[in-house]
Amino acid sequence: MPSHLYDADRPAPQPPERGSVDALITQTRRLRGDMDAVRREAVLEDDAEGRWQRALCDLAMHHLDDIRAHLGQLKEGLPAAPADDEAEPAAYEEDLSAPPPSSLLSRVGSAEWNLLTDEVSWSDELFRIFGRSPDSGPMSLDELPSMVFAEDQPLLTAMVTDCLVDARPIDGEFRIVRTDGCVRTLHMMGEPVLDSDGCTASMWAVLRDVSELRRSQRVVRESRVSLQRERRIEQTEHRVAVEFQEAVLPPWRGPLRLSHQGPASLDLAAHYLPSTTSTLIGGDWYDALELPDGRSLLTVGDLTGHGVTATSGMAMLLGALRGMAVAGVEPGDLMGHLNHLLETSVQPALGSAVCCRFDSRTGILSWAQAGHPAPLLFRGGTGRELTAPDGVLLGATSGAVYGQAEERLLPGDLLVLHTDGLTRRGASDTRGQSRLLGVAPRLAGARSAQECLRQMVEEFGEAEREDDTCVLVARIGD
Repeated sequence: MPSHLYDADRPAPQPPERGSVDALITQTRRLRGDMDAVRREAVLEDDAEGRWQRALCDLAMHHLDDIRAHLGQLKEGLPAAPADDEAEPAAYEEDLSAPPPSSLLSRVGSAEWNLLTDEVSWSDELFRIFGRSPDSGPMSLDELPSMVFAEDQPLLTAMVTDCLVDARPIDGEFRIVRTDGCVRTLHMMGEPVLDSDGCTASMWAVLRDVSELRRSQRVVRESRVSLQRERRIEQTEHRVAVEFQEAVLPPWRGPLRLSHQGPASLDLAAHYLPSTTSTLIGGDWYDALELPDGRSLLTVGDLTGHGVTATSGMAMLLGALRGMAVAGVEPGDLMGHLNHLLETSVQPALGSAVCCRFDSRTGILSWAQAGHPAPLLFRGGTGRELTAPDGVLLGATSGAVYGQAEERLLPGDLLVLHTDGLTRRGASDTRGQSRLLGVAPRLAGARSAQECLRQMVEEFGEAEREDDTCVLVARIGD
């Protein structure tokens, strides 16, 4: 851009060495290739974050193209203006009908408006930007607003006035509608050229077509907003799911001693462990309930899915389970009813559960399961898994029949109910029950259910889990 002052004593600027510019061009080209590879990986993700990453990559690639193009211009130096007789209007008309070139050099043009002679000079690139044939001649400052969006005309007028009247540099953007109907966004930078008296003699400006750059920025902005919106929705759903879960699960988090009359009272403790690899809340539940006939209901279960859908389904199942248990329904039949309820639900899902009914007067534990890990019984420093009766996953098949088993519990016994996420670290992990049974010696000296639970949480609570889980410990009173 011409200087306002002309000083013959000022040394002429030296062009950069060709080798250094070539090295920069090579680095830019290599960086663009790396960025393109990153974008191709982002294409595989079709969510809000993936779209945001692709938009950022596109924007970065536009900037790198811009840098490389200007470095190429720096390397070649200022091109000589062609003679008038070398112009080829026919070739230019053909170029107008072609798609816009990808090189950003073709989208940068210059112009000068001479206020003293009313002469206007446009570069060839500026004619291409405006979609205007050189035969039509360049546009004067008075004609220029005719191609500018009505909303942007005041901005253009203000910039030109600042430059011509107040001798201020200008820097701004406006949109034009080309003769072919194409809308483009132009960035205009200019400054006044002063005469010897310090008055504005002409205005010199560089106009750049930044339509693609602004489009990329707009995509980045919209993708960021979309990603933020999805994250807010996820946070809201997580909060609702947590509140739902806390409202449905028993309010106690420490030991609970049910008020049975009999030699085998229950000392209970339970704990919920969230997933270590995900913030999503699952459909795991635990429950202990004293029934009207003096017996006790112990249950744990897991409903497929995460978030509000899983916790609301869990609330439905747990409410039905409590109601049927209070009504005296046996564990096996109870599982059959839960299966029918889940199978006919509006939101299809699968679930696993174990339901135990303990009679403190006789010490008999009656229980049934639906595709769930069997309870663990610890006695005298050793542990074993109870033999499971037949039972498929809840909601898996219509009219499923669930078996029922019995086990006599003795004073001092520990009964552990848990969901399968307690020890499983992956789909192929089948050693969970063995690790649980391995803690039997540590539990032998525990004097309360809370102490047993604490030792189990210390053993398994910090392990990496793909799913949330819960564990319920029942100690038979001495």
